Amino acid sequence: MIPEEESHNLATELSQRAPHEAAEMLDVMEDAKALDALEAINPLVAQQILRELDDRRRSELIAAAPVEKARQWIRNQEYPEDSVGWLMEPPVAVFRPKMTVRETVEAMRKLTKKAFITYGYVTDEQNKLIGVLVFRDLMLASPDLPLSEVMYQNLFWLEPTMALTDAMKSTLNRHFPVYPVCDAERRLVGLVRGQSLFEARAIELSAQPGTMVGVNEEERLATSVKRSLFMRHPWLQFNLITAFLAAGVVAFFQGTLDKIVILATFLPVLAGQSGNTGCQALAVCLRGLTLGDLKSGSERKIVFKEAILGLLNGVLVGIVAAIGMYIYAKMQHNDHSDHALVLAFTVVAAMTLSCIVSGIAGVLIPLALRKLGFDPATASSIFLTTATDCVSMGTFLALATWFLHPH
Repeated sequence: MIPEEESHNLATELSQRAPHEAAEMLDVMEDAKALDALEAINPLVAQQILRELDDRRRSELIAAAPVEKARQWIRNQEYPEDSVGWLMEPPVAVFRPKMTVRETVEAMRKLTKKAFITYGYVTDEQNKLIGVLVFRDLMLASPDLPLSEVMYQNLFWLEPTMALTDAMKSTLNRHFPVYPVCDAERRLVGLVRGQSLFEARAIELSAQPGTMVGVNEEERLATSVKRSLFMRHPWLQFNLITAFLAAGVVAFFQGTLDKIVILATFLPVLAGQSGNTGCQALAVCLRGLTLGDLKSGSERKIVFKEAILGLLNGVLVGIVAAIGMYIYAKMQHNDHSDHALVLAFTVVAAMTLSCIVSGIAGVLIPLALRKLGFDPATASSIFLTTATDCVSMGTFLALATWFLHPH
């Protein structure tokens, strides 16, 4: 028997590591310790680690595990990773409707020595779920009553193919500690604990901010420097390439900058504000995709909303920036001061157009990634930054060239 503190520490360490690193730890660990740790962590994490093990080691652990647990692990692998099926635990305390309360209570006493039981489940001969048992009702009921007269028949269950997002939304107003999982024929195939469901969703959500800037969702604080470099660096190189595009836009208007040097001062202002506008739209869109709020057919409405917000925000921010440009130009006491009003108007126009385009891009980029089959959160901010920088600086310099006609 492994000491409880050692088991807890091991489970914590496995949870903090990327699945492939945790698999490497289990590869050289005693079967008993490995199984104890796998049973103590979130079922989703356990399934991820099992998937990373080589076939030999995975077969050894499954063979050494309790029969019901081993069957459940094998069955769970048949479902998508982000589904309820990956969280299932073996169904325990399953009874037939003709059993009496006395027989059930006696069976419960034996089962509780081996497993933590919250509810009992009543199934028919085909293993179809027909009722749920609550301990309080069993204790207060007449010992000779059949379970068919004690069980709750107003049932709620999850399906193994449900996405974690959909499962979480459907359980928000129920707050049950355990949920039965049934297939399309309502056969009981497993149990999912409410804590495990929300932990798994939290793990998934915690990976999103990193994927938006090119951090692999498997990377953890304990990941080695070499592995982190391997996962992060390609995205930085890609980001450098996209940054050259923005630099190319500025280079194209080098003649304008040489004659109207004051424009260079306000380029970071334009890029920063339009970038923030795009990031706001991106965050809202990703949240909608994650929570399932963004329904098919509503994309046009969302794009229009962000365009309107970009227009309003652009005008309001642009006015303040234009005042700053006007005052700064007047302070120069040179040719720039003579064009202060035109420069101020250029700032307003460029800021407005940039914020409109940035807001639209913040929605279209994740939608396009999803349509192409990629994770909408992956590197979205890299594409968005490139788009907003090119549009904001290009618009600003193009309008300045047009209004002031530098030759």
